[in-house]
Amino acid sequence: MTWRDTLPTVRGKLLRDEPLAPFTWFRVGGAADVLFIPADADDLADFLKALDPAVPVTILGVGSNVIVRDGGVEGVVIRLAGRPFAGISTDGETITAGAGALDAMVAKASAKAGLAGLEFYAGIPGTIGGALVMNAGCYGSETKDVVVSARGVTRTGELRDFSVDDFGYSYRHNDYDEDILWVEATYRGTPDDPEAVAARIAAITARRETTQPIREKTGGSTFKNPPGHSSWKLVDEAGWRGKLHAVTGGGAMFSDLHSNFMINPGEATAADIEGLGETVRADVQSKLGVNLEWEIKRLGRPL
Repeated sequence: MTWRDTLPTVRGKLLRDEPLAPFTWFRVGGAADVLFIPADADDLADFLKALDPAVPVTILGVGSNVIVRDGGVEGVVIRLAGRPFAGISTDGETITAGAGALDAMVAKASAKAGLAGLEFYAGIPGTIGGALVMNAGCYGSETKDVVVSARGVTRTGELRDFSVDDFGYSYRHNDYDEDILWVEATYRGTPDDPEAVAARIAAITARRETTQPIREKTGGSTFKNPPGHSSWKLVDEAGWRGKLHAVTGGGAMFSDLHSNFMINPGEATAADIEGLGETVRADVQSKLGVNLEWEIKRLGRPL
């Protein structure tokens, strides 16, 4: 008998050996030992409280900025899906959103409420939970500029509230020292004309559609911008824009449209995609003397 045979009782879904590729934008990767889709925050908290503390736990949002390795993910993968985690509400100058809500939908809700400041979320292809973890941002704004507080569940199943000061945010990074599974966040906007906010969101959306390969199997921005540099320029200067890296028959490549976006043009594996990223990191270091750090999160076991 293993830990998988004695899992806590839940109101949500527990799926064993569930393939994760369909949940990622790259459409690659192996299976989760166990995939848990909780019914709500209390279901999540009760599950974690009862789960053997030795079992690894991984959170997965919409899989937009992640590579799940081909050997799958050890332990329990938790996916916050459905209405209980996707709700968005407004109250005066604040917006509260579930961790499973799409960033773009939160931007649209801010426009409807006549609140400025969250327009940049229209350019981020992920969920609120992911935005909280990595201080997501674009076009000169970051999550830390607008988030006020957040609610999360600790690995031991304790529901806790956090203020923005608890995060210790810096560029694509936070300094909190616990494994927190975020379930909700509250933001503060600035009152503005709804049509003006909607117009700025439309401009961001149009810009993204013309400059990023959003209709490809991609993972969003691959590398963080090193101090004083733009990652796309470094990848470009090293000669990797639009270049197919045929590690295996499927291959992987950096987009011709945006050279900091990797794409899966056919049947690439997770190893192909991660291997390309590491190859380009080494090439940029060798040719240009700059270290590129991954922005894409890589999860699980290689084959």
